[in-house]
Formats: sequence, C-alpha cells, structure tokens
Amino acid sequence: MPRLIHTLAVLALLGLTAGCSSAPAVDRASFAGSASRKSAPDTSPFWVDPDSPAARQIHTWQQEGRTGDAELLKRIADRPAALWPTGEGDPAPQVRAAAGAAGRAGRTVVLVAYNIPHRDCGQHSAGGAADADAYRQWIGKFAEAIGDAKALVVLEPDAVAHVVDGCTPGEYHAERERLLAEAVGRLKQQPHTKVYIDAGNPEWIKESGKLVEPLRRAGIANADGFALNVSNFQTNEANAAYGRELSRSLAGKHFVVDTSRNGNGPLAGSWCNPPGRALGTPPTAGTGEPLLDAYLWIKRPGESDGTCGGGPAAGRWWPEYALELARNSKA
Repeated sequence: MPRLIHTLAVLALLGLTAGCSSAPAVDRASFAGSASRKSAPDTSPFWVDPDSPAARQIHTWQQEGRTGDAELLKRIADRPAALWPTGEGDPAPQVRAAAGAAGRAGRTVVLVAYNIPHRDCGQHSAGGAADADAYRQWIGKFAEAIGDAKALVVLEPDAVAHVVDGCTPGEYHAERERLLAEAVGRLKQQPHTKVYIDAGNPEWIKESGKLVEPLRRAGIANADGFALNVSNFQTNEANAAYGRELSRSLAGKHFVVDTSRNGNGPLAGSWCNPPGRALGTPPTAGTGEPLLDAYLWIKRPGESDGTCGGGPAAGRWWPEYALELARNSKA
C-alpha cells in the first residue's frame, strides 16, 4: 500500500515560526499541553500544522471566491495530522521546525518515519534509504531533531506487513527487522518520544498472529506499541478488535489507529483513492479503549495514494479529493 511522503514546502512558514515486555499504560497527560488553538475546534493534545496543504488551499479558494468549499476544508486544516519528513534528503530541518512549533504551542507533534530500504516493494511509494547504513544515519538525524519535544512517531508504515505478506523479498527480512529494532532504540533515546511500529490493518494481514514474531524481532518490546490502519479505511470497531487481539500476543502492548479517512469505512476491493470516503474520528487521546492510546490522522487527508482513480502521484495534494472527504464527514 502506498504511503505519502510530505514533499510540499513546509519549511518556509515553519522556519518563520521557526523497554519492557508488558507496556505500562501510556501517561495520556504526557501528550497534553496547556495551550489551546483558539482559531480551531481541535481540542486534542496534538499539534496542528499551520502550513498544511489544506490550510494553503483554503487561502487560495477564499481568494477565488470559493468560500463554501474553503469553509468545508477547515474540517481538515483545523485538525492535527502527521508530518512525513522527506526520505530523499535530511529530515532534520522539517522535524526540528515542527517539533519546535509544537513545543511552543504546548502540543505533541505526530511524525512518521518512512524511509526503510526497499520501501513499498517498488509500488506507488517506492524508494527508501539506499542501504542499511544510510538508513541508520537518516533515523539518527530524525531522532536528534526531535530533541526534548513531546513527539509520537509512527515507525515505517508497511515495513513489517510487507515482510509477512512476502512482498518484500526474503533476503531483506532480517536486515529490515534489525533496522526497525535499532530505530526504536534510537528514537526512544529522546526523553519525550513515543514510538509505535506499524502493523498493517485487519483486512491486510487477517491472521494477527502472523505479525507477532516479526514485530518482536522489530523491537516491539522497547516500543510504546503498534499502529493500525495507516492510510487505510477500516472501521474503528474492526481496528479496535484486531488491536486487542494482537495486543494479547504482545504482552499487552498498546496501539494507535489512523482514522483520517475511515468515516465511511472501506470500499470493497479498493485501497487506492477510493471514492465516497469520509473523514473519520478527529484525532484524540480520549478513545474509551484502555489499550487504544489515540485516534490519529496519520495519512494526511487529501494527499493521494498514487496514480489511481484519477489521482496524482503518491503524497501529492489533491484538493477535490480532500473536499469530498470533508463534505462526507460526519464529525
């Protein structure tokens, strides 16, 4: 499954604003901050990117007189979504700027580390670090740039599931799991960073038990938990049930769920820019599920899954798709 790389020019505005086997319950207060964002309805503890593609699109549409569409798009722009620092270069400037802005706002920045070698099996989001040493250097810069900020990092979407489903060739499996375990260890050196290893979604790896040993080799014992439904559309109920099941095999590990586009659930047989989808539950640390630490918008709503269904390349902003998600939203 493709995943976006946040390649749009986030630096301009941001630069101006400048282990244990049974994870304890996450201190939800550690995500929270004292500041509120008065201009937005968001009340989550997570940082809202003021220079997101949705925010820029609102400005453009207001200038063009599309005030109704601009108002609808605030359902995306005024809520926190993860930042995916580019894997094609140094991630530190983007991470440092976002972490700094989040810190000044008293919020937690949500980040996605997405640069594992042989990424996405050569599909829509193909790429990744050139080799193991390049990845170690990249993740080291990523982690260092977080500094003392409060951060939640979703680690390498697809990486473990593509080991399990065989999409990633077998000769790369051991190295990948070792790199993931090292990445967990490096990120956890930052004092206020939570790390969740991606574990696919209930429709992808239907037998959750197949993920257990790969996740263990990938360092889940030292992570805060695992992430589900990244860039997918499975319902909250399906993800919660799947997460509880997987957690039982992982000594009670906690998890987070991507709800960015699951408001209408999945469209059978389609994961790439399916029509008729809707924004899901807004980001929050108040899930009502003891093991479920947060609903997050990990996939940035309105950024394409790939060149399918009339969409642009993976990770590119697609305003009309974003508008459809917002228009169909019930939240």
